[in-house]
Order: sequence, then C-alpha cells, then structure tokens
Amino acid sequence: MKLLDIAEVAERSGLPASTLRFYEEKGLIASVGRRGLRRLFEPAVLERLALIALGTGAGFTLEEVGAMFGPDGRPRIDRTQLTAKAGELDRAIRRLTAMRDGLRHAAVCPAPSHMECPTFRRILRVASAVRARRPKSRVLPGRTQVRRA
Repeated sequence: MKLLDIAEVAERSGLPASTLRFYEEKGLIASVGRRGLRRLFEPAVLERLALIALGTGAGFTLEEVGAMFGPDGRPRIDRTQLTAKAGELDRAIRRLTAMRDGLRHAAVCPAPSHMECPTFRRILRVASAVRARRPKSRVLPGRTQVRRA
C-alpha cells in the first residue's frame, strides 16, 4: 500500500493542505505518519474526503459529518438524519425557486417602480418573513457553522 503525502492528497482531493490539517485537527481524517515534515495518509482518505464533501455540500456541519463515521472509521449514516436534511433541501429549493421567479418577473415588470409591482412587494414580504424566522448564525471561512439561538 502506497501512502500519500499531504501534497498528493491535496492535489487529488482539490482541497488545500490547510483544510486537510484542519480536518485532521477536528478528527475527521487521520494521518498515519510523516515523511520528513509532511503528513502521510492511507489512500482511503480520498474516499473519506469525498464523503465529507458530500455531507458538507448537502448542508451538514462538520460535527454532523464527523458523527457519521463509526469508531472504526467506516460510515454509519443515520437514515432519519438524511431524510430530514432532504426535507430541508426541498424547502430551500422551493424558497429559492420562488425567489428566482420573482426576480425574473421584477426584471421585466412594466410597473414604473419596483415598489409599485405587487409581485415585487410580495417578494419583499416573503424575504422579511424568512429572515425573521431564521436563527442567527455566523459562518467563518473554512470553519463549521456556529448557530446562535
């Protein structure tokens, strides 16, 4: 088995080495040694990184993704959690589709002002209602999402 150094993993995964080090610090991946100053990884780390990318791309936090791996490192994904996330994505898709359609309408609306357009005013009301219901959150680049109540 040929071990991959961090530069090879970065190149093959498309992730910067800093992200790989961060993932290792968070316990999402593990190096198996060093060659000089470079961390070494088993080739299976690439599949694990793909699973991390899939999870974070679907909107799971890094903590949630980390919990999807068993102590042996194999995936153990809660199907109920997947169903719930799929529902969240469905709601987001509906909201974004309505927003897109409204913006397209506003772009070609014959009303003299957007504020005179009933469709645009409805978009404003919906956007305001969504913002009021959304929990306050802060996202740091390359970091996990931190939610505040």
